[in-house]
Amino acid sequence: MVSLDDKDRAIIALLAKNARVTITSIARDLKISDVAVKKRIEKLERRGIILGYRIAVNPRALGYETVAIVGVNTEPGRVIEVADALAKRPDTTFVAVTSGDHEVLAEIWARDTKDMMAKIKEIESLSGVTNVYPAFIVDVVKHHTCIPEEFISRSSQTTKETEK
Repeated sequence: MVSLDDKDRAIIALLAKNARVTITSIARDLKISDVAVKKRIEKLERRGIILGYRIAVNPRALGYETVAIVGVNTEPGRVIEVADALAKRPDTTFVAVTSGDHEVLAEIWARDTKDMMAKIKEIESLSGVTNVYPAFIVDVVKHHTCIPEEFISRSSQTTKETEK
């Protein structure tokens, strides 16, 4: 596990709430200098703790009416090959190798159900794929967060305790 101090945790929590928060605002909240915040963020990036900055979007607003989480089973020894092939697809937003019911999980976006069915057929035809199990998303109750909310609340609590 990577060692983080309270200030690093607080910076991560503030960026998780709003990736566009300014360095000045973070510095003010943590009562440290802008330069110190900038150096800490750069160090978190170099260490591979902060991997990037993203936006959350509504797929439907962008013309993608159908989104599915697709479980993919593979031939023995071909998991990474299949996962890599899925990751290269331009319609795929997430790919993971898992130890659950399926060897690979992928999130696929499509213009409509007909488009999604064509994409599933393409995935079924990939070399090394044995079975494909799509789960169409009907409604999203909670959108992806970059870190669990418990990390944010713990970090906020620790920062407040430090200020006392």
